[in-house]
Amino acid sequence: MLYPTRMLTPDELDSQLARGRRRSGVCMYYTACPACVSCEPTRLDLGKFTLSRSMKRVLYRGDRCLSVQIGIPQAEANRLELFNRHRMQRDLASQRESYSVHDYRSFLVDSCCESYELSCWWQSQLVACSVIDCGRQSLSAVYTYFDPDFSHFSLGTYAILKQWEWAVSQKKSYLYLGMYVEDNQHLRYKARFAPQQRLIAGRWVEFTEPMTDWSVALDAPPAT
Repeated sequence: MLYPTRMLTPDELDSQLARGRRRSGVCMYYTACPACVSCEPTRLDLGKFTLSRSMKRVLYRGDRCLSVQIGIPQAEANRLELFNRHRMQRDLASQRESYSVHDYRSFLVDSCCESYELSCWWQSQLVACSVIDCGRQSLSAVYTYFDPDFSHFSLGTYAILKQWEWAVSQKKSYLYLGMYVEDNQHLRYKARFAPQQRLIAGRWVEFTEPMTDWSVALDAPPAT
């Protein structure tokens, strides 16, 4: 784990991401579990990635009804409420405990690099929010949460696709999606975005075929 003593430059962030590190609050980290190599950092090469027909439909449907804003990350009450509800309803809270404002700020607002918030709104209601780190050549999706009641918009997928659009408009080379873990239902969805690259044994390996098992989806409700 790396605790920078100053803000990272865009080039320094690119270097950290290319080595497989992720950001949480003001620190950079990478997974290093003994005898386990399941976590694979994942990124899209924006010169190669193309939208599937289903992704085009998600973009079209969302763009018709939702508005998107990009700004500085905030620890406002509506963000905290939606963040906690997303974690509880999707079984992401291991101890069923809610984050406090301090917890949320320490995780998503406090940063060691240039960070932004991409928020999605239905009329005046916040329905999805992504925190994104910005390097010179890359964007990194730190965390996305959304309102399960608006699942018909496929908000998790939609948020990633809007990050992709923004990265392309800013002439970035890569969009980092975080960790891919084949046996984790909350992380497997990233294989739907292809072609993609995963960091395996210190080398970025390209995967050209998307995941075809749509029963494990970013936007699907949790199993009961």
